[in-house]
Amino acid sequence: MTTDADLVEHLAAHIAATTYDQLPAAAVEAAKKSVLDTVGVILAASGMEPAVQGVVELVLEAGGRPESTVLAFGDRVPALAAAFANGAMAHCLDFDDQTPWGQHSASSIVPAVLAVAERRGTVTGKELITAVALGQDVFARLRRNVGWRKDWNLSTVLGVYAATAAASSILNLTATQVKHALGIASMQSSGVMEVVAGTGSNLRALYAGFSAKGAVLATLMADKGVTGVDRLFEGEYGVFATYFGGNYDRDAMLTDLGKDFQGSTTLYKMWPAVGTAHSHISATIGLMVDHNIAPIDISQLRVHVGDYHQLMCEPLDARRQPATIVDAKFSLPFLVAVAAVRRGVGITDFSLDGLRSPEVLDMAHKVMPEPDASLNWELDLPPGRVEVVLHNGQRYARTGHDIPGSSESPLTWEDLGRKFAACASVSIAPPSAQRTRQALHAAQHLESMENCADLVELLG
Repeated sequence: MTTDADLVEHLAAHIAATTYDQLPAAAVEAAKKSVLDTVGVILAASGMEPAVQGVVELVLEAGGRPESTVLAFGDRVPALAAAFANGAMAHCLDFDDQTPWGQHSASSIVPAVLAVAERRGTVTGKELITAVALGQDVFARLRRNVGWRKDWNLSTVLGVYAATAAASSILNLTATQVKHALGIASMQSSGVMEVVAGTGSNLRALYAGFSAKGAVLATLMADKGVTGVDRLFEGEYGVFATYFGGNYDRDAMLTDLGKDFQGSTTLYKMWPAVGTAHSHISATIGLMVDHNIAPIDISQLRVHVGDYHQLMCEPLDARRQPATIVDAKFSLPFLVAVAAVRRGVGITDFSLDGLRSPEVLDMAHKVMPEPDASLNWELDLPPGRVEVVLHNGQRYARTGHDIPGSSESPLTWEDLGRKFAACASVSIAPPSAQRTRQALHAAQHLESMENCADLVELLG
């Protein structure tokens, strides 16, 4: 391969050549945690997000060869359909993992990988880990090194390539076939930011289903001999020119490829809400607890906001009283209000009853956004600053640092175990406590599993 070969050539060779034994321990741990975490949030979404029902009904109506499992529901459908259904559930609660720079990869990767693995047959835990780690690595390398103008939803625009990389590994495609699969995946690379920032729609909850399905389709087509394009990423009309105005760092994308698996940086969420709000949530909880503030004593909650935070505050009246569960998770006034009233944020705060809580809605109407350009989103997730103003004139302020689930304070296996159990408990068909414990144990020791379908069987 020449040094000036398109990035797709380098990534394809990397994907086709990587084996489990080449993975650093940190990449193995991140992949295992992402499998558990993603399956958990899929289970929770099955019982908590109303939009899921329509998706699953459509998938079951279409029928087809029983290849792969729709998690929580237990039905077996074609791999494409299973990837779509499970992917649609994986991001529903905005509880899926993320990179330190934002956006989500596992909600596209894990549903695609599980669907293809079940279709293939016996796939070992080591193979599953390798596939997920490759997908995470591809996503991180692309995400942190493109000139994103906040005009595309990177979780789907780039997630389809990460998921295709992972699914290609499961099928043991050659480097040439992987290149073709990534090219085919470009037909499924999409997602305008209005889907994320707009109000009144539940499409934002379901978007990972499209990238997961697109990845499975691309991989299976490449396996059948369909070809892609040679200059996918760096061509005159390629991905980087089209989506990012030609602004990308090729050298950074290729640095230590095959040695530094950047999925090891993956972060896992403590709270089921958009990641750019977690700093505000953490600061609010800290203020309420440390100063023993009663919600009734609050006159105003001032939230200092950068450019992306501002999206979560507009239009302000709609954000203070979100109409849908999806909108609530992207509403900074609502999220900060929940944190102030509950001193925490949990899954049940995003039920239909939770959206109508008089205490939370009253608090949300006290939230006042304060523009602050120093909090604009450049690369790393931006911090959030909160100021509490009491009726007696006292003021307390804090900027959220060392947030639970951040790089400074990452979630442990114990934390993820509690999160998984909480998610499983609100599934449409909650597994028994014994099965939940077995699934947790299986994920922690995934490298020892002879057939990863056993993990799916515990929860499907």
